[in-house]
Amino acid sequence: MISLPLAYTILALIAYTTSFWYLFMHLMSKRDPNYWFIGLVLGLGLLLHTGVLYNNMMTPIGINYDVFNLISFTSGLMLLLSLLFSTFRPVLALNLIGIPVAATGLILGYAFSRPDQYIEQHSLGLDAHIILSLSAYAVLLMATIHAILLWFQDRELKKKQKHRFWVNLLPPFQAMESLLFDLLRTGFALLTIALIFGFFTVDNFLSQHLAHKTVFSIISWFIYGSLLIGHTKFGWRGQKAIRFTLMGFILLAIGFIGSKMILELILGK
Repeated sequence: MISLPLAYTILALIAYTTSFWYLFMHLMSKRDPNYWFIGLVLGLGLLLHTGVLYNNMMTPIGINYDVFNLISFTSGLMLLLSLLFSTFRPVLALNLIGIPVAATGLILGYAFSRPDQYIEQHSLGLDAHIILSLSAYAVLLMATIHAILLWFQDRELKKKQKHRFWVNLLPPFQAMESLLFDLLRTGFALLTIALIFGFFTVDNFLSQHLAHKTVFSIISWFIYGSLLIGHTKFGWRGQKAIRFTLMGFILLAIGFIGSKMILELILGK
C-alpha cells in the first residue's frame, strides 16, 4: 500500500509539472497565462510539499534538520517567494526556474533524508535563527538565479543576436536588474538578522562544527553589503552586480550546504 508521504510527493510533482508546462507553453507562444490557475496549482503543490516536509522534519524526538530536508525546505520556500513576487512584479517567468528546483528538492528530501539528524533541545531564538537563515538562503538563491538570467540577457544584447531567447522571454533588462537589487536587499536584511540571532542563541560554535559555516556566512555578508553600498554610492550594476551576487552565494552555499554535507555524509557527524 502506498504511504501518505509518497502519495503527497507524487501529487505535488504532478502539480509542479502541470504548472511548469502550462506556463512554459503560454510564454513561448506569447500568450498571457492565467495567474489564478498558476497560483492555484502551484499553491496546491506547495501545500503537498509542506505535508511531506512536516512528516520528515517533525519527529517525536525533535526537529529533523537533515541536509536533504533543508534542501527541500529551502527549494519550496524559494518557489513560494517567487510566486509571491510574481503577484506584484513582472517576473512570472522566474517560476520556470523555481518549479523544477522545488521539485528536485522535494524528491531529494523524500528519498534521501535520514531520520536521526534532529535537535532535542532548542529554543525559540534558535528556531528563529534557523528559519531566518533558510529564508535568507532562499531569497539569495532567487537573486543568484536572477543574476544568471541577467547574464544571459546581457550576453544576447551585447552580441546583437537575431534570435534572443532570454531577451524575448523575460521582462526588460532594467526591470530585471531593479528586481535583483530588491532581492539582494531583502536577502541581506534576513541574513543580517539571522546572524545576530545566531550569535546570541548558539553556544559552543567549535564543538558544534559551526565555525566554518559562520566564517563563510560573514564573508558572504560583507560581499553582499559591499555590493549594496557600491550600488547606492557608486552606481554599481550590470556585470559587476552579477559577479558579486554569484560570489556571495557560492560562499554562502559552501558554508551552509557544503559543510553540512561533509559533516553528515562523509564524516558521519
